[in-house]
Amino acid sequence: MPTAYIVDAFRTAGGRRGGRLAGVHPVDLAAASLDHLVSRTGIDPAAIEDVIMGCVGQGGEQAMQVGRNAVLASRLLPQSTPAVTIDRQCGSSQQAIQFAAQAVMSGTQDVVIAAGIESMTRVPMGTTAAFHMKEGLGNYKSPGLEAKYPGVMWSQFKGAEMIVQKHGFTKDDLDRFAYESHQKAIAATRAGAFTAEIVPMTIETPEGEAQHTVDEGIRFDATLESIAGVKLLNPEGTLTAASSSQICDGSSAALVVSEEALKRYGLTPLARVHTLTVTAGDPVIMLEEPLFATDKALARAGLGIHDIDLYEVNEAFASVPLAWLRHTGADPAKLNVNGGAIALGHPLGASGTKLMATLLHALKARGKKYGLQTMCEGGGVANVTIVEMV
Repeated sequence: MPTAYIVDAFRTAGGRRGGRLAGVHPVDLAAASLDHLVSRTGIDPAAIEDVIMGCVGQGGEQAMQVGRNAVLASRLLPQSTPAVTIDRQCGSSQQAIQFAAQAVMSGTQDVVIAAGIESMTRVPMGTTAAFHMKEGLGNYKSPGLEAKYPGVMWSQFKGAEMIVQKHGFTKDDLDRFAYESHQKAIAATRAGAFTAEIVPMTIETPEGEAQHTVDEGIRFDATLESIAGVKLLNPEGTLTAASSSQICDGSSAALVVSEEALKRYGLTPLARVHTLTVTAGDPVIMLEEPLFATDKALARAGLGIHDIDLYEVNEAFASVPLAWLRHTGADPAKLNVNGGAIALGHPLGASGTKLMATLLHALKARGKKYGLQTMCEGGGVANVTIVEMV
């Protein structure tokens, strides 16, 4: 079977809700990552056979095939470049990487861009469903679905609290994990660890034109006490906004190619795609599936958890990576070494390729070999991607 290689991956620095990226239309935000990827890798734009764009909120400014619109808004890609937009909830652009790799491994395509976009400021989370329900245009929950799950309205917040209860975590556990996420992100930013992976964005500010290159959600003044003092999301629960992922605007992109394309276009890859896995489980607890997907991925790869040098487990809520650590027995020192979504933000459909950019560049900086990335996703689904540096 042909091998799929990742030549490089990039992401914009995260923008807070209503923050520094709020003035950028999501189509243009996505196009910026596509252009940066093409420019930095040196790939012939005409060689790109498809763009697979992850996006969760496919409404408003992200409607009407946002992936194709991003290609058309690009400065570098010709209008002959195809594109498709996919939704696997928070794992949308991780699935884009896996679809791109599968296209290469099948021998049907040689050069594919996997990408993601989410402007959570301009297309707020959940509005694509809430708007239609408010206007009397129907509910996503069908009679057949209601019969199987009576009275259940899917809630990631409830799922995250269910994980807390099931695995016996305390609020102190969650707060400390959140604090450490910020501390790692602060250290990485000050050390320039993100510089190689970030797409500089020119933005307008009250002071004039500026470059957005630093993740806006990092609390550089965070203390354990300030995090612990944030109001509970549910008075009877344990999670707060501080121990949950930040709403975020951002885009990301990765170039996936075949060995033949490496030779033809003179490309040097960062990594090969070692193992692709996607599984599904309980849609009510919802966010626990990365635990079991990781078991399956490692078995398929013929690797143990301690063979993996770095892990990126999306910090949708602090309870998710904490449960993953406990279940897998993984080394906490290898987890989200530059911080995660609690500090850096979680731009939904862009997070998959965003995490891959961070994982690959962190592996390269440390001279390490294997990386594992996993995401919890709506509906109780999880992707796991294992990469091997080359």
